[in-house]
Amino acid sequence: MRGNKYDSSPVTPRTRLERLLRERELRKSSRFSHPSAEATDVNKEAELPANDPCSAEGDHSGLPNEEELLEGVAAARAFADGCQKQDVRPTKQRLLVVANRLPVSATRRGEGLWQLEMSVGGLVSALLGLKEFDARWIGWAGVNVPDDVGRRTLTNALAQKRCIPVFLDEAMVHQYYNGYCNNILWPLFHYLGLPQEDRLATTRSFQSQFDAYKKANQMFAEVVNQHYEEGDVVWCHDYHLMFLPKCLKEYNNNMKVGWFLHTPFPSSEIHRTLPSRSELLRSVLVADLVGFHTYDYARHFVSACTRILGLEGTPEGVEDQGKLTRVAAFPIGIDSERFIRALELPQVKDHMKELKQRFAGRKVMLGVDRLDMIKGIPQKILAFEKFLEENPHWRDRVVLLQIAVPTRTDVPEYQKLTSQVHEIVGRINGRFGTLTAVPIHHLDRSLDFHALCALYAVTDVALVTSLRDGMNLVSYEFVACQASKKGVLILSEFAGAAQSLGAGAILVNPWNITEVASSISYALDMPADEREKRHQHNFKHVTTHTSQEWAATFVSELNDTIVEAQLRTRQGFNSTLTESVDALGRNGQLKEIELKLHPYIKEPLKKLCDDPKTTIVVLSGSDRTILDDNFNEYNMWLAAENGIFLRPTMGEWMTTMPENLYMDWVESVKHVFEYFTERTPRSHFELRETSLVWNYKYSDVEFGRIQARDMLQHLWTGPISNASVDVVQGSRSVEVRAVGVTKGAAIDRILGEIVRYKGMKSPIDYVLCVGDFLTKDEDVYTFFEPELPSESPPAARGMLASLVRASVPKIPASKSVSKSSRLKKQRSMSTLEKRAISHGNEIVLQPIKQDRKSMREGSSVLDLKGDNYFSCAVGRKRSNARYLLGSADDVVTLLKELVQCPPSS
Repeated sequence: MRGNKYDSSPVTPRTRLERLLRERELRKSSRFSHPSAEATDVNKEAELPANDPCSAEGDHSGLPNEEELLEGVAAARAFADGCQKQDVRPTKQRLLVVANRLPVSATRRGEGLWQLEMSVGGLVSALLGLKEFDARWIGWAGVNVPDDVGRRTLTNALAQKRCIPVFLDEAMVHQYYNGYCNNILWPLFHYLGLPQEDRLATTRSFQSQFDAYKKANQMFAEVVNQHYEEGDVVWCHDYHLMFLPKCLKEYNNNMKVGWFLHTPFPSSEIHRTLPSRSELLRSVLVADLVGFHTYDYARHFVSACTRILGLEGTPEGVEDQGKLTRVAAFPIGIDSERFIRALELPQVKDHMKELKQRFAGRKVMLGVDRLDMIKGIPQKILAFEKFLEENPHWRDRVVLLQIAVPTRTDVPEYQKLTSQVHEIVGRINGRFGTLTAVPIHHLDRSLDFHALCALYAVTDVALVTSLRDGMNLVSYEFVACQASKKGVLILSEFAGAAQSLGAGAILVNPWNITEVASSISYALDMPADEREKRHQHNFKHVTTHTSQEWAATFVSELNDTIVEAQLRTRQGFNSTLTESVDALGRNGQLKEIELKLHPYIKEPLKKLCDDPKTTIVVLSGSDRTILDDNFNEYNMWLAAENGIFLRPTMGEWMTTMPENLYMDWVESVKHVFEYFTERTPRSHFELRETSLVWNYKYSDVEFGRIQARDMLQHLWTGPISNASVDVVQGSRSVEVRAVGVTKGAAIDRILGEIVRYKGMKSPIDYVLCVGDFLTKDEDVYTFFEPELPSESPPAARGMLASLVRASVPKIPASKSVSKSSRLKKQRSMSTLEKRAISHGNEIVLQPIKQDRKSMREGSSVLDLKGDNYFSCAVGRKRSNARYLLGSADDVVTLLKELVQCPPSS
C-alpha cells in the first residue's frame, strides 16, 4: 500500500495515532530483541538475599499502597523528542519521577551512615527495569534530617539508587502530609467527605494545612528544577502533588509535565465541596497530560473543570483559551511475570504444600487488604456470616483467610475500625466454629512475597469488597497466580479494577450484604468450564496490561502531546467534537460474551429444519466456530463470515470466496486494532479470512464510542486511505472488510451451491428473509426483490390470511404463513420504512412507502412472485426490508405461527 506507515520505507507519521502506533511497535520489537534478564532467569527471585535491606524481598503486603505511589512503574521505553523524526531517536530519554515518597526508606545508623531498604509494593518491578530508561526518582525519604551533614550523606547514599531526596521537617510533614493530604484530600477523593468543623480554630487549621500543602509542592518543584535538563520528562504522581505542575511550569514553561492520580477522582458534586477546588483544578490543568486509572475518573475530572471552572470539555481533554490539556485513562497493571515465575520457586511450592495440607477438604476464600475504611472489610466478613447462615452444608467445608495489614495505627478512626473487625471475627468464629476449626482466620500483619504468592495460588475464591478504590491490584495479583487453580474473583464494582477485570469477575455492590453472600455461593458452586472461561479472560488482560506497558504508554503519550501542542501552535486548533453520547451502562459480565440462541426458538426452528421441502440458511458475520456450536444439531445450511464459508450441517465447510480479493491491508489494520484493544478495557478484535472486527460491546459505552470515532478517523486518513476496503460501523463495533464482501453479494453464490448440492430441478419460488443486518449488508433484502410491473400501485394489501386464501404461494412443505400473524404488506420493491405493533401473539406490520431505488437482477435460481417474498428487519426503524419486527421475541412468534400453518389446498 503506497504511503502506508507500515511499509519498509521510512515515512514520517502524520497524526497522533500514527506516531503512537509507531512507538508501540518499536517498544515491542525492542523487547523481543533484548529480553530482560529477569525474564530469562526463573530462579532470579531465589538469588536475592533474604536479609539484604536493599533486596526486593522484604515484607510484602501485595497491596497498591497509595501513600507510596508509582504502582508498578517499570522500564518506560526511550522516546524521541517531539519535533524529531521517528527514525532519529536518542538512546535514552531522562525521566524524572516525582512522588511524595521515594521507593526506598532510609534509617540512620550513625554519623554519616545510612541503611537503605526498598519499600514494599509495586515499585520493585520499576527499579528492576530501569536499564532501558534513564530515570531519576524525586521524593521524601520518610525521615527527618535537620543537620547539613546528615542531608549531604543521605543525598550521596540515595544517589547510588538514582534517588533524589526532598527534605521536609516534622512540622511540614504534619501539616502537609498528615493534615491536608490524608485528612482533607484522601477522604474527599474516596467519597468520605470533608471533616466536620466544630469551631473556628478548626477552620484556621484547615487553612494552615493548605498553605503547608502549597509550600511543600513548591519545595518539590525547587528540587526538580535543580536537576532538570532540557528534554527531560517530569512525571508527577498523586494527590500529594496537585500544585506541582503549576510550580514547574512557572520555572520553565517548556517542561514536559505529566500528572497521574492513583486514587479515584470524585464526581464534580463531591469535588465542589472542597474550599480550594478551583486552585487545585487549575494547577493540575497546567500539566500537558493528566492521567487516571479509569475513564470514569477522567470523565469526573473533565466534568469538574467544566462545571466549576466553566471551561470547555472535549473528547481530548480540557481546553482553556486555546490551550488543551489532554486527559486520558491509563489503567495500571502489575509485573505479572514476577508472580508467575515465583510459583516455580522451591520455597513457594513448599508454602503451597503446607497450605493445602492445612486446609485439606475445605474451600479457601481469601481477602488481602490494608486495614482501612475504604476496603470494606466489615462488609466482607458480614457477607460471609450471612452465607454461612444460609448455607449450613458449607460451614465445615470453607474457610475465609483475611490478611489485614495495619495502617495509620495512631489515628482514632483506624483504631476503632480494628476493634470493630476483631469483634465481628470473634463473634462469627464463636457462632460457627468448632474445637478443631474456625471459619475465619484473621491476620493483622503483612505477608512476605513468597507466602503471599503461595496463598494466592491455593485460593478458590478471592473476595475484594472495596467501598471505593483507585484500582486495587490485589485482584491482578490473584489472577496472575491462578494458572493452575483457576479460582473465582468476586470484585467490588467500586474498585477501579472492575472496569478492566469486570467481564471475568463476579461484580458486586459491597454495601449489599445479601448480594455478596449470594455471589459467594455462586462462586463456590461454579462449574469448571465457566471458571476456566472467566479466568482466561482476566489472565489475558493481566499479562498484557502490565505495569511496564502502563508506564511506557503514559510517557509515550506525554511526548506525543507535546508534538500535538506544537502542531496546534503552528496550524491552529479547531477539533472540538460536540456529538452527543448515550448515558453510561454497566454491561460486561462474561456470561454475555458467548452467543446463545433464544430459548424459545429451538422447537419451531427444528420443526422447520426437519421438513424435507424447507431449506433453512443461517447467514452470519460470525466465524465458523460460533455457528457450529449453536446450530450443529439442526438440519440446515450455515454461511459464516458474511457468506465466505458455507456448509450443510451434515457436511464439511467450503469456501465461496471471490477470486482476486485484495488483502494486503490486513497487517496495517491489525496494528491499529491491537492498539485500540489495549487502550479500551473489555474490547476485543477478531481476525477473519476477509475482514477484521473490533468489538467494544462490553466496554464502557461512552468511552467505547469515543475510541471508535478516534479509530475511524485514523483508519480513513492512514492505513486504508488507498486500500480497496469497506469500513462498516455497527452499533458497538468497527469492521474493515474487503470490497465486495457483503451478505447480498454472497447470497447468489450460496443459493447456486445449495441448488447444485441438493440437485434441485425446480427454481426457488418462496423466500422468507429475516435479519438484523448492518446497513452495508441490507443488499441481501433487495437481492430477493422480484421484478413487478412498474405501473402497479404500491397499495397496501389485506391481512395475510386473506392473501393466503386468494393466492396460495408455493411454500415449502405445503405450509403458508399463519392467518393469526395478520401481516399487512405493501406490494412494492421500494425502500420501505415500517412500524411493527405487537398485539399479544399477533404481529401487525405497517409499511410506509418510500421512493424506489434501482435494483439489480436476481439470480437464475429464483422464480419469485411478489406475494411469495417476505423480508423482515428486526429492531430497525429504517430498512430495505418490506416488514419490521420489533425484537427477537417477535421472530419467535412468527416462526411458531409459521410451523402451525395448515397445508395449502
